[in-house]
Amino acid sequence: QVQLVESGGGLVQAGGSLRLSCAASGFIFSGNVMAWYRQAPGKQRELVATITSGGTIGYADSVKGRFTISRDNAKNMVYLQMNSLKPEDTAVYYCNNQWGVLSWGQGTQVTVSS
Repeated sequence: QVQLVESGGGLVQAGGSLRLSCAASGFIFSGNVMAWYRQAPGKQRELVATITSGGTIGYADSVKGRFTISRDNAKNMVYLQMNSLKPEDTAVYYCNNQWGVLSWGQGTQVTVSS
């Protein structure tokens, strides 16, 4: 069955960096545009970044220039390098495909202190 396992979150001070990882299994990874989403307390889940199998990338305006999405099709992995973190980046981060229709994982908590 589909499994998405996110890791790499933590507590970091504003201006710091974190690298998130997502291990995917149970579906044709290379056939999907993969994405990172986040959900802050009391807010709706929002799309943060997308990446096609060929490496075409898109970002939400709020993270452009600070976050970098990448993928390894051989390992079925998606990554999110987050630099210059801000308190407003605090959220649970999830990976899924671009439509968010795969089974959601547990996410990984990112907390940025001011």
